Amino acid sequence: MAEAIDVLLVDDSLADVTLTLRAIQAEEFSQKFKVLRDGEEALNFLFRKGTYVNRHTASSLKLVILDLKLPKVNGFELLKVIKGDPEMKIIPVVILTSSSQESDIRTSYELGANSYIQKPVNYDEFRTVMQRIREYWLEVNRMLSVYK
Repeated sequence: MAEAIDVLLVDDSLADVTLTLRAIQAEEFSQKFKVLRDGEEALNFLFRKGTYVNRHTASSLKLVILDLKLPKVNGFELLKVIKGDPEMKIIPVVILTSSSQESDIRTSYELGANSYIQKPVNYDEFRTVMQRIREYWLEVNRMLSVYK
């Protein structure tokens, strides 16, 4: 049986993924993370297609942390698909991106994002952001257990 995934991190930047994983380790997250590097791979994972066709269907996915600037399928397109799916739309999606553009913030919320966070450039600030994401979305927030 496949290992349950709690958090899906979708980010194409190796430096940002490394920073995120370092902060997750420092903050002692107990949740299982899956890192995907582009929007197409994330869609395949979520809908069990391609290399993920045999992925265990019962999922414990509690959160998607999503960058906007992704290859193949960008973050907006991925967010639209997630929030447009009757079963997946209940999964909280936190946008974690370097963009501070008002248009990106507006579009993210219009497409159903649950939160929008600009990535801090300072490691200590980034670690604090990850701590707050964990505390609210993975400890305080109450999730439904329905998912494909």
